[in-house]
Amino acid sequence: MGVEKYPEAMEFILHWGEMGTHWGANRSVAQVHALLYLSSDPLDAETICEALGLARSNVSNALKDLQGYGVVKRTHVPGDRRDHFVAETDLWDMFMAITAERKRREIDPIISKLSELEDRLGESNNLPVHIRERIGRMHQFIGTLTNWYEQVRGLKKSTLISLMKLGSKVARFIPSSNKNDD
Repeated sequence: MGVEKYPEAMEFILHWGEMGTHWGANRSVAQVHALLYLSSDPLDAETICEALGLARSNVSNALKDLQGYGVVKRTHVPGDRRDHFVAETDLWDMFMAITAERKRREIDPIISKLSELEDRLGESNNLPVHIRERIGRMHQFIGTLTNWYEQVRGLKKSTLISLMKLGSKVARFIPSSNKNDD
């Protein structure tokens, strides 16, 4: 508790809130997340309200959103009847939780719609060929990307981190091809 008394901590919290708006998150949600991430102790909603100067309704909604993403958990503090909250502090686990939830909320509906459209395209004779092809390519591309994501997600954390550190060097293991391949 008390991270808000450190200027650098508040600078991080405010910046994380600003960055959250660029990532599609509400500023208050991102600020609550940043405060909990920096806090060494579980915080109750009232303490969060006071630390960030936010309305109780904003904090309640933020906590629900963050729990939905799996990056904040409710916990109990002995001797205190209020709910307290803690953030995931393992950056890799936090990244994977956010990625999984964004996939569920954003990518899965796209795949479902493209699949539905592709089925309907097979029944339609009056649609220009280029539209049929482009929707089909989009469906295939997002499907391939999703399959890759599922395979990578199943790897051990240490393997994933090593793979990330390899960066573009991993291309040495793949036969050379044209850069502009689809």
